Amino acid sequence: MLLTEPQPTPADFHFSIAGIPVRVTGWFWVAAALLGWGVARGLAGDNGRMLLVYLAVWVAVVFVSILIHELGHALVFACFRQPARIVLYHFGGLAIPLGLPSRSLQQPWRRLLVAAAGPLAQLLFIGLVILAIVAAGYRLPPSGMVARLPVIGDWLAAAGERGRPLPSGLANLAVYHLLFVNIGWAVLNLLPVPPLDGGTIVLEGLRAAGVSAAISIASLFGLLIAGTIALWAFQRQDLYLAVMFALLAYGCFQRLSLPRVNG
Repeated sequence: MLLTEPQPTPADFHFSIAGIPVRVTGWFWVAAALLGWGVARGLAGDNGRMLLVYLAVWVAVVFVSILIHELGHALVFACFRQPARIVLYHFGGLAIPLGLPSRSLQQPWRRLLVAAAGPLAQLLFIGLVILAIVAAGYRLPPSGMVARLPVIGDWLAAAGERGRPLPSGLANLAVYHLLFVNIGWAVLNLLPVPPLDGGTIVLEGLRAAGVSAAISIASLFGLLIAGTIALWAFQRQDLYLAVMFALLAYGCFQRLSLPRVNG
């Protein structure tokens, strides 16, 4: 299935950070560029050079943001004595445990913390970025759909009305993308759809509460929510989002179809 780790290829880029191995597949860069193509093309018009510059800014933001997300998972894995590695691929990223499962992760509430650490790492990162920009006396760029989120949207709008403009158009664009990816995508990832982090949080929360049918309940909610989002995205002609959530819905359906001994 496309939501599992892809096989290694010669196009993969390898490095490590904080002792955590990271593999970036060739398709990660392609998928990131395709996601940002429409916005970059709209900004650049017929200027091919600026199209490449705008695409580079978007891809860099996506790379840093997803890496921070997966580092959040991997570092909390390490707190529970479970080494992990990171893979960035066409559908985002994965933090994959290494070796035998740690006995300390047998408790559902600890697995819940691992799942929550990714989106929280992104939100902490963008919070620090916002504080740095505001403290330096600059104003935030309009944050698009993120501005429509409850509570935080009003605060971001207010922060966009105070201070002086950022020193360059590219800086303004980079911050705009950072707000969108690290708030919008983090919120999307918290939807209760397995295996997104929100779905894992629901699953492990049900297990921690002693619910015997935890997998079935989490999968049913995930199927309904993912199916609805896939249909909505298809109607809006957002092919990437539609395909991703259709695959997530299918995965939930498969889990519901499997015989269960317990949750």
